[in-house]
Amino acid sequence: MRITYTGRQVELAPAQLQKIKARLDKVGKLLDGRDEREAHVVLSHERHLHRAEITVNYHNHPLVCLGENTDLFTAIHSAVEKLEKQAIKVRAKWRDTKRAPKRTVAESEAAPALPEEAASEAEEKRIFRINHHERRKPMTLDEALLEMEKDRDYLVYRDAETDRLAILVRRRDGNFDLVEA
Repeated sequence: MRITYTGRQVELAPAQLQKIKARLDKVGKLLDGRDEREAHVVLSHERHLHRAEITVNYHNHPLVCLGENTDLFTAIHSAVEKLEKQAIKVRAKWRDTKRAPKRTVAESEAAPALPEEAASEAEEKRIFRINHHERRKPMTLDEALLEMEKDRDYLVYRDAETDRLAILVRRRDGNFDLVEA
């Protein structure tokens, strides 16, 4: 990562510049893909407050971070931490919006197509979810049999006498099976 420094009323020693460069190199590993990024660091001092502003362009997104503190290096470190968070967020967005690679014509022809019978069977099988949290009043066996007359193959209900779950299943011969829990 190339780093350009601008100091407004601030002069940094070469050792201090190396510390900043080492800290920004970590962020550079997050940002650098095939091309090298350029970071512009602006350091300023107004009265008792030091400011560090870091600007990096990443995939046409300007990442701008501002750190302020009475200590210069604390301001720089807070700006770098903000830059790391922004870089991770933008990189994740950029990565997640990428779709799977397009299939070539040869791959699409090589993929076997589902027969129409198998596709229609897959569409016919449905799963129905039952809300168990819904408050339902318990039923007696007679009430459950009346409910089964509405063209149902099975009925799960809470028995009023035992307060246990029971399953009433219609057999093929027209009789019923009762399964009690």
